[in-house]
Amino acid sequence: MSTFTILLGGDLIRTPLLDRQIEGTRVIAADAGIGHARMLGVMPELWVGDFDSVPADLPDDLAAVPRQVFPPEKDQTDGELAISAALERGATSLVLAGAFGGKRADHAFLHLALAVRLAEGGMDVLLTSGAQEGIPLLPGKAGFSYADGTLFSVLGFSDLAGLSVTGAKWPLDHVEVAFGSSLTISNEVKGRLEIALGSGRALLLAHPYPLPES
Repeated sequence: MSTFTILLGGDLIRTPLLDRQIEGTRVIAADAGIGHARMLGVMPELWVGDFDSVPADLPDDLAAVPRQVFPPEKDQTDGELAISAALERGATSLVLAGAFGGKRADHAFLHLALAVRLAEGGMDVLLTSGAQEGIPLLPGKAGFSYADGTLFSVLGFSDLAGLSVTGAKWPLDHVEVAFGSSLTISNEVKGRLEIALGSGRALLLAHPYPLPES
């Protein structure tokens, strides 16, 4: 497998879990995402975008990363262009770092929806801010190794049918969940988390590294 980390412009903190997830991966930065490279101690092989959000005072080595420049008026976001570049280079697995938060809620939503679409095409995708992470859920069964008490939600991107959740404070047994329902928000891991889905598309959003309350 060839795993690429895509540095996006959303919120990102460095955690031991994130270090393990990106270790040994190839890295591509999307526009302002280059600003995360120094914090993570990685060197992108490519920098993609229209470069309208370049961080100030980049060190010389990051400023010299090879660029793939696109016009500001284009049909894809910088993040989607960076993902396309990774796919062209043979990516079979993606870590979308900085996929949440940031200044653009529309971009954050796109990252979630795009991850689900990529998963439907057979791609392994992880979205992460370092503190929380998202994993697409498609029909079938999946297990997750989170510590007891880890907060998680299942975000539906369609009506869901045959949804079962075990290893949770509030288990579910083969239920239907309407698109937009809050039924699957704010659950907690209790044991070995396993999720089965009969039909539909969704995203598991987990908080394996909770931040202190402000």
